[in-house]
Amino acid sequence: MSIIVKNISKNYNGQLALDNISFEANEGQILGLLGPNGAGKTTTMKILSCFIPSSSGEAHVYGLSTQSKEFEIKKILGYLPEHNPLYGNMYIREYLSFVSDIHKISDKKNRIDELIELTGLSYESNKKIQDLSKGYRQRVGIAQAIIHDPKVLILDEPISGLDPNQIIEIRELIQRLKYNKTIIFSSHILQEVESICDSVVILDGGKIVANEKMSNLSNSLLNHQKTVIEFTKSVSPELLMSSINNIQLEKISDTKYSISSSSSEDIRERLFDFAVQNNNKILELKSQHTSLENVFKTLTKISGND
Repeated sequence: MSIIVKNISKNYNGQLALDNISFEANEGQILGLLGPNGAGKTTTMKILSCFIPSSSGEAHVYGLSTQSKEFEIKKILGYLPEHNPLYGNMYIREYLSFVSDIHKISDKKNRIDELIELTGLSYESNKKIQDLSKGYRQRVGIAQAIIHDPKVLILDEPISGLDPNQIIEIRELIQRLKYNKTIIFSSHILQEVESICDSVVILDGGKIVANEKMSNLSNSLLNHQKTVIEFTKSVSPELLMSSINNIQLEKISDTKYSISSSSSEDIRERLFDFAVQNNNKILELKSQHTSLENVFKTLTKISGND
């Protein structure tokens, strides 16, 4: 494991921001770090980036302790914070040259040219940063975060405030970067997390409420089946539940129900049989699957409140 977090807690003047959290991340994968505001995401990223120490527990980045090897970790880590701190009065190349000097990159001209091409900044490279759109400023932020070719890349809300085209472009860039890096990706745009991440850690109140590979989450939490059915004639909920086991009903009308099932079985065939046996007909029958957004709401108990 390239990142190991074990029993980390963080206390701010008596307020517990992180409560004994543990998780791991692998090279070549993107870990999504999710949670409502104040859940502890940014605190976790700051601890891994050695900006702040943990109050207890330990974290290791490629075998280096965040408590005793801060300088060594910063050499192999790139960080894009939520509020991208760029020098607006500097030109793009000027700024990347400045960052290159900080990292003591020897062949900085070729490296800057390579990054400008990689991040799609070629047509904007002669502009000042203050004259760029937010999407291009995010590209500059990613360029500075990877200029020293870090093993670990931490991205805090990298697509926040971007338009749909910019989101697609930044997503594709992040996916290209993952193959020789470990990426931790935080976002409130859950559809992006679902499409880009290999695994996910969900925080709520400083505690981990889910820690799964996306494939496992899809096969368990995300695959709770929901089926909407409408009959031509009214149906007793008691009759429906007694005929089909292990379901939960939400009555929409006398003829229409939303049926939840945690079984992997597709219950539509049994619903069809039920209609035939009870001399009824089906007007609508559609199957839905729980989204990451609904799982997030359930696990963090927010139900619409952020």
